[in-house]
Amino acid sequence: MSLDVLEAARRCALREPCVLATVVWRRAPSSGKTGSKALIRSDGSVSGWVGGACAEPSVVREALRAIEEDEPRLMFLGPSEELAGRQREGIVAVPIACQSDGALEIYLEPMLPKPHLVVVGRSPAVDALARMAAALDWRAVVVDDGGSAEDHPGLEEVVTTLDLAVAGVTEHSLVVVATQGHYDETALEHALASGAGYVALVASRRRAESVLGYLRQRGVAEADLDRVRAPAGLDLGGVAHEEIGVAILAELVQLRAAGELRVGGQAGAESSAPPAQATDPICDMTVDVASARYRTEHEGQTVYFCSAGCQAAFEADPTLANATT
Repeated sequence: MSLDVLEAARRCALREPCVLATVVWRRAPSSGKTGSKALIRSDGSVSGWVGGACAEPSVVREALRAIEEDEPRLMFLGPSEELAGRQREGIVAVPIACQSDGALEIYLEPMLPKPHLVVVGRSPAVDALARMAAALDWRAVVVDDGGSAEDHPGLEEVVTTLDLAVAGVTEHSLVVVATQGHYDETALEHALASGAGYVALVASRRRAESVLGYLRQRGVAEADLDRVRAPAGLDLGGVAHEEIGVAILAELVQLRAAGELRVGGQAGAESSAPPAQATDPICDMTVDVASARYRTEHEGQTVYFCSAGCQAAFEADPTLANATT
């Protein structure tokens, strides 16, 4: 099972933010075992096993925070009376909701996709930018419509069609159009239609205005045109082709460090928003509303429960809820 979860985590991290959760300590009675692993995706879904209904909602909640902050953390889940003794830097102490003497320590490791840079065109600037990005361990893809891999020696990923879906472009991708006037307009239109989170054009200001004006006449929405960064890169003045690549990568690194790029689920990615939750009125456990199996209507409101036992107790005597709140 652990190997299956690790392979799922590897595949997940190629395309979306996720968290690998590992039980590093447990005290019986707890259904989680030392070494048990689970994968938590950015939508809150869970594959694998680190604990039952008493632990899982809290683990998911902290996992989504780990994605948002891109910081690993160690969780302690146990009886409320033990939390104070577990408080120290680097540990998130959370009361386990069920009435149990069991406890767990779970390590949460966020795994974010590498920045995905797609450079469109064929020039020394294109290859220099792709090589430098690859040196930073980014995923760098060159799109050279009508070209070949031989035109870009030393680069691992070269796509010879302007279909950006083939290059794997998503809303987290960074697309730089650098066709040097050969097909700027067509490439930029494809880049905007791809939904990439960052789109830039390598051109002079005058050339950029001409390209955007042409796309405006073709009916491209003004909101899309406003997304285009042109000229691309930091303003270094008149520089050589290879140095243009340096200027562009420097700007990308600067924007990423400032949190302004939507890369790997960061910078406001809606997918990392915590799922809607409710509190079981009998045991005070946090319940995921979307997946809750046990619910009932009471005084015009839906009440959610962690288990059939809590639901039955509430339905038999709703005043029991007041005894635990």
